[in-house]
Amino acid sequence: MSDRKFPVHKTEEEWKKELSPTRYAVLREKGTERAFTGELWDHHGKGRYRCAGCGAELFESETKFDSGCGWPSFFQPSEERAGEVVVEETDTSFGMRRTEVMCAKCGGHLGHVFDDGPKPTGLRYCINSASLKFEPEGENDPKKNKP
Repeated sequence: MSDRKFPVHKTEEEWKKELSPTRYAVLREKGTERAFTGELWDHHGKGRYRCAGCGAELFESETKFDSGCGWPSFFQPSEERAGEVVVEETDTSFGMRRTEVMCAKCGGHLGHVFDDGPKPTGLRYCINSASLKFEPEGENDPKKNKP
């Protein structure tokens, strides 16, 4: 994991107890699921995509698009607050230079961001399904629960 300090901190044993083996491998060990195999790569529901590790809101369905890469792709983090919901670090693993994307709250590995996305940002946040939980529109919506 990163040397960065994150607000949500748990021991690796706590993470292992809370996460499935697949989610642990992706979120805590920087793994990657095979393309076109994750449950959310071809998902089209309206709502929010939250971190499967800590529940932080990361992306909104309105920013999801079909990039053809086999993983969920988004053109921006939730509410355009990239530094508040996701953080980025240089990843030089596997002989490549990429930009890793992590949850700003727990430090969980989400995927990578590339500069070949659509307008308006030109970015493609390529995210592992295993790092996300989908929350349908209306659930836990503070606007919906106002008197």
